[in-house]
Amino acid sequence: MTTQSALTVFPVQNYNFGIKDAKVEKDSSIAERLQRMQQKYQREGTRRSVDAILLVHEHNHPHVLLLQIGAAFFKLPGGRLRPGEDEKKGLERKLSNHLSPTSEALLTEWEVGECVSVFWRPNFEPALYPYLPAHITKPKEVKKLFVVPLPERCYFAVPKNLKLIAVPLFELYNNAERYGPVISAVPHLVSRFKVNLAGGHAPSLGPSPLALPAPEQQRVSTHVSQQPLQQQVY
Repeated sequence: MTTQSALTVFPVQNYNFGIKDAKVEKDSSIAERLQRMQQKYQREGTRRSVDAILLVHEHNHPHVLLLQIGAAFFKLPGGRLRPGEDEKKGLERKLSNHLSPTSEALLTEWEVGECVSVFWRPNFEPALYPYLPAHITKPKEVKKLFVVPLPERCYFAVPKNLKLIAVPLFELYNNAERYGPVISAVPHLVSRFKVNLAGGHAPSLGPSPLALPAPEQQRVSTHVSQQPLQQQVY
């Protein structure tokens, strides 16, 4: 009998979200990003990157936390590793950069879980594949996806030029046209787990000394299908 790994997922309302200083994007277009990748490849070789699958639930259905840039670009939290950097330590660093508050009192200790997929970029082009084509001997990028279980409650702080959205699995499934091949594969990747949807709201995270300042409170969107984002304050 095959035993599934368990993954406990908590309601999105359990989490407190705030904002922090904007994170400057190094590239204004995909073309610029690929050009910069090519320049780094000449110096460092194959790019190594790591992304996190963070799950919450809403309306008794798992949702994936995505960062939205502009009107139509979505990405999993994560990014490029430094040369020689450990994958899990590097992902912890990226998650802290993207999602952790600046106050030490509010920091989350990330616990990176299983690697659930590997994608390859054969050329300096947008296309990524969950396999390395046989004729490619020098891939330009290898991207690994890790499940990162969230604690029952914690604080997030998102750069003010980005938006954090919670997208249901049914919206991502078979929707590579909107979300790309990596994000649209997430429903398949998490299906290997026995997902336990924990109920109810967690107790309050604490009194005002640990609360995010009022000007830093952020709206978190629950994105359903192609309808406009439904804004809810948590």
